Amino acid sequence: MVRRDLNTLLQDECALRRHVQQRLDGEGTGMFLNDVTPEKLKDGSVVLFVLGNCRIESRKGPPEPCLMLTKRSAYVRQAGDLCCPGGGLSWRTDRLLAWFLLLPGSPLRRWIGRRGLPALNDAQRRRLALLLAVGMRETWEEVRMNPFGFTFLGMLPEQHLVMFNRVIYPMVGWVAAQPFHPNREVDRIVPIPLRRLFDPNGYGRFRPVMATTASGDPAHWHRADFPCFTHSDAVGQETLWGATYRITTDFLQRVFDFSPPSTARRRLVSERLLDETYLNGAPVDSPQVSAVVKKRS
Repeated sequence: MVRRDLNTLLQDECALRRHVQQRLDGEGTGMFLNDVTPEKLKDGSVVLFVLGNCRIESRKGPPEPCLMLTKRSAYVRQAGDLCCPGGGLSWRTDRLLAWFLLLPGSPLRRWIGRRGLPALNDAQRRRLALLLAVGMRETWEEVRMNPFGFTFLGMLPEQHLVMFNRVIYPMVGWVAAQPFHPNREVDRIVPIPLRRLFDPNGYGRFRPVMATTASGDPAHWHRADFPCFTHSDAVGQETLWGATYRITTDFLQRVFDFSPPSTARRRLVSERLLDETYLNGAPVDSPQVSAVVKKRS
């Protein structure tokens, strides 16, 4: 996409939403839904790739389109990571919510890309409604997002977590301006302006260092480099990597024909020690959790 056209889109909310919907059309959604099986969904997660206008604290002027991410708190595993809000399936609750999403006026039925909706068979529609129900319920629980202010725009292909045996189903949508109230699982909400995601200088390599109790010798710790994106705001610098990074770059490629620079050409921008608390969450009486409690009190 030509930079001039991109800048025009980012300044026009209606045009931007139409463009995203046209790229994430019904045919692609139907193809992605065929990969959703009960077995994978049972151990999978649904996340909302939330877009919306926001005002950056350090920047004066009107709100601009952003990607809304959450930073995981010390209460949960993968603490400190940026992620899309979402979580696992709750069969009884989500099946009921999915039924409501098939009714007129719901975010699913308001999907402007209706030319794709009739192309879905009944099984695909039910799967789509169930996935969207999971993502919206989990986002309500995590940040109190008003579901009536959410507009569904399309679906992205599934992603697989590297460190956990879990499949992620990303659902893209636009959220109207509203206050968010994070729960204990969320340290803070991190909005990233879309314009920054198109800056090649924001991309680099992230090096997580895996520490194990089997060996306290740092020489035996496992190190590996991953592609990442770094974002700085008034609070500090955050690193986007892993599955959420892949979801984000897949979205940029499919919707805007943008690909980050190759990993080999990137500099190392961050290194972080990951121990058992990263994989399992910190104990309730740990210093990490105590810091979260103090911060929220």
